Amino acid sequence: MRWVLLLLLCACPARKPTGLEPILLGEVGALTGAEASFGLFTRDGIALAIDEANADGGIAGHPVLVRVYDSQSRPEQAASAAQRLVSSDHVVAVLGEAASSNSLAMAPIAQAAQVPMISPSSTNPKVTAVGDFVFRACFLDDAQGAAMARYARATAGLERVALLTEVSSPYSRGLSEVFAERFTAAGGQVVDRQAYTHGDSDFRGQLTALKRSGAQAIYLPGYYEDAAAIAEQARELGLKVTWLGADGWSSQKLLELSNGALEGAVFTDSYAADDPSPASSAFIARFTARYGKPPNGNAALGYDAARLVLDALRTNPNARGATLRELIAHARLDGATGLVTFDARRNPIKAVVLVAVERGAFRYRATVPATP
Repeated sequence: MRWVLLLLLCACPARKPTGLEPILLGEVGALTGAEASFGLFTRDGIALAIDEANADGGIAGHPVLVRVYDSQSRPEQAASAAQRLVSSDHVVAVLGEAASSNSLAMAPIAQAAQVPMISPSSTNPKVTAVGDFVFRACFLDDAQGAAMARYARATAGLERVALLTEVSSPYSRGLSEVFAERFTAAGGQVVDRQAYTHGDSDFRGQLTALKRSGAQAIYLPGYYEDAAAIAEQARELGLKVTWLGADGWSSQKLLELSNGALEGAVFTDSYAADDPSPASSAFIARFTARYGKPPNGNAALGYDAARLVLDALRTNPNARGATLRELIAHARLDGATGLVTFDARRNPIKAVVLVAVERGAFRYRATVPATP
């Protein structure tokens, strides 16, 4: 089995080392494969949070390290990595994964080992339902699906919307269900439902049917590489609609791969790079100074996920297992993606950000209170 292993140490000036035993965290992310854009930005956000903690003296003098394994964008690899982190590496907590399918493969392993796990950006409700040691730093699919339905009906005034769902993805299926329920409840009509499978290259059959449906907009809650390819083929077929998406679009590669075909689209996210809020602005400045590029939503969520663990450990550096779980459950973090507190099911109650594609760039559109 091929593993990619990274040990991240502080890259910024730190206080004098104390010689105390390091505190080891674990991370599983897609560093290669179809979701690598998510995983690499998440890794950078986590690394920044850990660097800042070490620059401030670590956790009561203990340096913090993170052991990173590559999931290769595959659930079976994510599960194997999680098992290795809790059984062989004996990490204090696990950070990851970005994709819901990968987090669903990891969560039972962390739960069985009673090691807290925080997914930065897995929005499927089933992730935290696995057990009381599993958390997330992002909103639920219910929240972003409902927010997009409210935007489509109340703000954009859309009456007829079609769905294009990635059928092998729990993430995509769940979002489509929530959106359809909320949109129709608000008086809108879902005029067609089409499906595709991740990795498909020809979407013309589905797009031809969608063109005949009379839809004003298409809700496509998939990942950026599929969304870009679908939008390009839609343009070739002369299908002119408003495209609506979800946080799986949150990658600069969406703009590169779509070649302008998604101009005017709107999607839901946890964060926007031009969000005017003070906490987000400060994080953007530090991330950009460190990496020479602006962060995306995955970077911001990775940063917040790591800070949730670090803040809990600052409260009690010796906390492990159930004790650490309790500290995380009672967290209150003013993070890069806004205020993070957890409900009884270990899901944060957070606002949803609407991001538009305008003139070949992502632009902050609005913040919508998340009321699933």
